Amino acid sequence: MTPQELRAFCLDFDASTEEFPFGPETSVFKVLGKMFALGTLGATPLTVNLKCDPDDAVRLREEHPAIVPGWHMNKRHWNTVTVAELPAPMVRELVEDSYDLVVAGLPKAQRLRLDRP
Repeated sequence: MTPQELRAFCLDFDASTEEFPFGPETSVFKVLGKMFALGTLGATPLTVNLKCDPDDAVRLREEHPAIVPGWHMNKRHWNTVTVAELPAPMVRELVEDSYDLVVAGLPKAQRLRLDRP
């Protein structure tokens, strides 16, 4: 998955935005103001921080060397994923899971405005 594909995928989710609160090189993808993905899209290798269920986070780290505790994040809830070392469908699934976790934590009124099951 290329940086452009990752950006397009993150922005394809309902109500998602890209912001740059940490400078022009770091993309922060949010849904209704809450972050679900963070990464420097111009970096080599391309990595992205994604929210993850704590139990799944541990399992994923054990199974995939390309997934480590979230860099500069709460390591219980965030993973850093090296994109090129995983199949694109898996990266898409991890991004979608991150988005869904953030949406699940939104107030009900906000969740109902989104086009998500």
